Amino acid sequence: MKGIVIRSTGSAATVKAKDGRRIECKIKGIFKNKGLRTTNPLAVGDNVVIEPVPGGDYYVISEIEDRHNYIIRRSINLSKEAHILAANINQALVIVTLHSPRTSFGFIDRVLITCEAYHIPAKIIVNKADLYDNDKSLDIAANLKEVYEKAGYEILFVSALENLNLDILRELMKGKINLLTGHSGSGKSSLVNAIAPDFKLRTGEISAAHLKGMHTTTFAELFEIDEDTYIIDTPGIKEFGIVDMDKSEVRNYFPEFQKFAAQCKFADCMHVNEPDCAVKTAAENNEIAPQRYDSYLGLLVSEEITKDPWK
Repeated sequence: MKGIVIRSTGSAATVKAKDGRRIECKIKGIFKNKGLRTTNPLAVGDNVVIEPVPGGDYYVISEIEDRHNYIIRRSINLSKEAHILAANINQALVIVTLHSPRTSFGFIDRVLITCEAYHIPAKIIVNKADLYDNDKSLDIAANLKEVYEKAGYEILFVSALENLNLDILRELMKGKINLLTGHSGSGKSSLVNAIAPDFKLRTGEISAAHLKGMHTTTFAELFEIDEDTYIIDTPGIKEFGIVDMDKSEVRNYFPEFQKFAAQCKFADCMHVNEPDCAVKTAAENNEIAPQRYDSYLGLLVSEEITKDPWK
């Protein structure tokens, strides 16, 4: 029998079978992710084969089908391991807040280039828009919108509290498996509750000491909010560590670079110090947002990006 993993906690998982049943399963044997050392061989969104145990009262997962994509980050607790957040994703929704807590450009860019690398279309959802009512917040919001729309990303301002633009968000999600990811406290669970109130996900408060979100989701979980429309709610992330990526690849994952890169003098231009670099010139002329170019340069000197993250 085939199904999709809707919840995984390590050695056990909940699978939604093709006939609609939700079946608690154990994992049979040891599954390995090709070429990656990961903390979780099984991920939410995986398509699996399950079978009943003869003489037993439970099912086991006997096979994980090939993934058409997945999203991965460096594990928090085990720095030499990677963690697959979810698999077989149609769309990633990066939940961003301008304060309480503030989402940095660096965090957004790390998520976006990971999505680009694994062929996952991404959109930026700015939550808590009802809080952005002073000049400083409005300036930050306008800058964020300009930077990422110039990069080619769709950006939508919403408010779970005020029901702002949630109808547009529902339409964006329709017919897709949607990954929601963002900082702890960015309001992912509140958005899910506003869109599909029957789920009643736990929501947390913001730590006054650090303006950081309190973790309320401890593992990724897939929810069916409509026929063929799913949400994968992920644990809140403080930092997004990149794995399985070489520095020479990073330039390919900034989509706004591409039309200018074709005009560079050298085909293998890294867009740093090379002569006649059209990408660097475009950043100087604000045709590419300087914040994005600076983020790219920062990633190049980051020690976290290497083809073999475990060296």
